Amino acid sequence: MQPSAAPDPVDLAHTHARPLHWLATATATAAVVALAGALAPRAAEAGPATASASASAAPGPAAAPDADTADYPLRCGGAPHRVAQRATGDLDGDGKPETVAVVHCEAGSGTPPAGLYVLTRGRGDDASARVVATLVDPREQRSVTGLAIRDGAVRATLLGYSSPDVPSCCPDEKEQVGWAWIGGAFVRSAGAEARGA
Repeated sequence: MQPSAAPDPVDLAHTHARPLHWLATATATAAVVALAGALAPRAAEAGPATASASASAAPGPAAAPDADTADYPLRCGGAPHRVAQRATGDLDGDGKPETVAVVHCEAGSGTPPAGLYVLTRGRGDDASARVVATLVDPREQRSVTGLAIRDGAVRATLLGYSSPDVPSCCPDEKEQVGWAWIGGAFVRSAGAEARGA
């Protein structure tokens, strides 16, 4: 057996690992793993047996109530109502999301007063949304803007009027408010406390 000739250093450049080579290898490996995850069949695309098996193994999060399906305690005198804003989040800590909706009657002009309602899903097989709390009653003559749910609390800005002489188009009062679920009821806060400051 004859010993082989000494290898040319240029031919074995790949045997001298440099940090750049390791970085390139790690990047390529990460790309392959990410691509494999993206191309993996989803439960909805898999066959019925696979979809039902994965659904029973790990149930997904509950869907938030649909604000468009609720029956609101809002009297519009025959005119339709409109869901102007909505936000979703778990307000009572039960792991299921609630929906908070700003709803007002359709008006030809001016700024119609709004109601602010908390919705949950119906019980049992009833999947429709139902109103469980009224945070702002339309009789308060307020508009609601800046609706959000943060840290399990409802946050909003209320616009109102200092007197009946103020035109309905131009509210002249503004208040930052919040509601948190405390002791089985929604407790209202205002000002810096409502902003979470």
